[in-house]
Amino acid sequence: MMKNKTIRTTIGLIMLLFLSEGCSKNFLDRMPTDKLDGNTLFANPMGVKVYMANLYGQLPIEDFKFYDRGWSYVEWMAPSVLTMAFLTDEAVHSQWDVMLNNGGNSWWDPGYKLIRDVNLLIDIIPTLGLTESEEKSMLGEGAFIRAFTYYGLAKRYGGVPLIRETQVYDGDVEKLKVPRSTEQETWDFVLSECDLAIANLPDTWLGGERRATKWAAYALKSRAALHAASIAKHWARSPLSGPAVDQGLVGIPAGEANRYYEACIDASAAIMESGKFGLFKPNPTNPQEAAENYRVLFEYPNAAGNEPIFIKGFARTGVDGHNYDVWYNPNQTANGWGYPGRLNPSLEFVDLYESYTNPGHSAPIVTTEDGNVNDYNGYRKDRSYLRFENPYDIFKDKDARLWGTVVLPGTEWKGETIIIQGGYVQPDGEAQIEIDNAITVDGTTYYSYGAPDWTQYSGFNPANIQMTRSGFSYKKMLSSQPITPADRQSITDWMEFRYAEILLNYAEAVAESGFAANNAQLTAEQAINALRRRAGHTVDIPLTIESVIRERRVELAFENKRFWDLIRRREFHTLLNNTPRRALVPLLDLRTSPATYIFVRRTVSRTITRTFNPRHYYVSIPGIGANGLVQNPQY
Repeated sequence: MMKNKTIRTTIGLIMLLFLSEGCSKNFLDRMPTDKLDGNTLFANPMGVKVYMANLYGQLPIEDFKFYDRGWSYVEWMAPSVLTMAFLTDEAVHSQWDVMLNNGGNSWWDPGYKLIRDVNLLIDIIPTLGLTESEEKSMLGEGAFIRAFTYYGLAKRYGGVPLIRETQVYDGDVEKLKVPRSTEQETWDFVLSECDLAIANLPDTWLGGERRATKWAAYALKSRAALHAASIAKHWARSPLSGPAVDQGLVGIPAGEANRYYEACIDASAAIMESGKFGLFKPNPTNPQEAAENYRVLFEYPNAAGNEPIFIKGFARTGVDGHNYDVWYNPNQTANGWGYPGRLNPSLEFVDLYESYTNPGHSAPIVTTEDGNVNDYNGYRKDRSYLRFENPYDIFKDKDARLWGTVVLPGTEWKGETIIIQGGYVQPDGEAQIEIDNAITVDGTTYYSYGAPDWTQYSGFNPANIQMTRSGFSYKKMLSSQPITPADRQSITDWMEFRYAEILLNYAEAVAESGFAANNAQLTAEQAINALRRRAGHTVDIPLTIESVIRERRVELAFENKRFWDLIRRREFHTLLNNTPRRALVPLLDLRTSPATYIFVRRTVSRTITRTFNPRHYYVSIPGIGANGLVQNPQY
């Protein structure tokens, strides 16, 4: 078995080369704009590293900082506060209701810039006099980058112009216009480029260089094939119409679904059978250990054993650092930063997690003796509520991944007991909810939000936009160390591909297609149960598409996968159909002595309902007046 460090892939180190002093500014300033001077570029090995770093840096990786690279997802949203979780059922923003704008999640001009840049490289490689091994590896990297780029375009726009070689302008702009290929042709091109990358990329790079390997290419193929398969199978859930549909520019025939599912299965199986990858700490002794293992996996991905397949590094604070820690820590651990607590996991998301006593089923939070989890009308004096000595007791027995992902009311985080309280119930049974107030009972003063000063609590006060509105704060991917209260100080790395996703891709493809060769049904069932054992479960569950999707939502939460899962499975328009967000509000009940906690399931305050417009399954193509392309439906 190779050492872990030689298996993992990250682009953080190569980005340092791109940013390093003495090899960037003067060199890049003298590069021609329409072609590569191969002799100049590759006379020094640093030249290829600089150019390759530039390509990697443009990849459409939806990481901590994807808002910096040309995306336009939402209205009324400062880019530094952005995560795709706000667009789904995963989370609520502490201040705004976040929705797709008319431009959707556009990424057109940056995508075609990157295609031009990588085509320049691919076209020049045969003229460079490289050794056979060097040329093969470089062609593999070029194919990987081009596959990733077209994947980023295809999942947004459907069929797009496929530009396979560098275009040269000779004064006739019409020669540069390339029509859209069908969506099926576009996905097939992505998969063929993945195959080219797989055939040419090494298992690892000599000296541990952290660049794309054949395994990263397999992982990309696994993800892309699953996306294409889902569109083919689930198109009828929300069919569109118009010229783009008639010409096959969006949509894939249903008969193609199993071909794509099998491509996903094959690519995933190659990784699973390689012996080079596995789950980080797969056999915890108890749920508490499982929760901490899961949290640490994302805080220190470079120390996460063989689970990471492709990591994007963030190496230098203030330069290429990100803002997850300053924006998303709960208010009490903001360390002086003025706008924390922005990411509030939703009650819908928390309800998704299973209990260990009823495996295989979601376990919504039960707050009343009658067990009704569908009443969101708020507190009622005449209802019989379950009572808890500590606010976190209501979450006991829930899947360990919840504790590793979410800061729950009353739990410890960075040495602080995180106080999330929405009000209190007076001794007469009347409630004070989201009202800054205090009451003295038997000589003790109690406060609506659990403490006298806003710096001492993290929830619900509408006068402070850094307070959770959902009843939960965020933990996954954050540093456990005190934050530096300044811009771009976080350097936690991002796992773009990890082994857990490959297991889930495999399981979904098998469950959806019914594929049974090579013992695939049992292998898929074992895959999801391996993830569950890593989370502290001891009872296996059968393979069903429902169990796979639930596992996917829990395991990959806040990794910017949920948005695209809803897109490819055509579930967004049913999930968000005049749909409000939900919250769990802890109340201190002063009718008992000592006081206890009760919880109210309610609609998030100061919110609007959301409806997904089916046209947003594809993004509007810009510039059609000039480029002559067929526009996507309903734009």
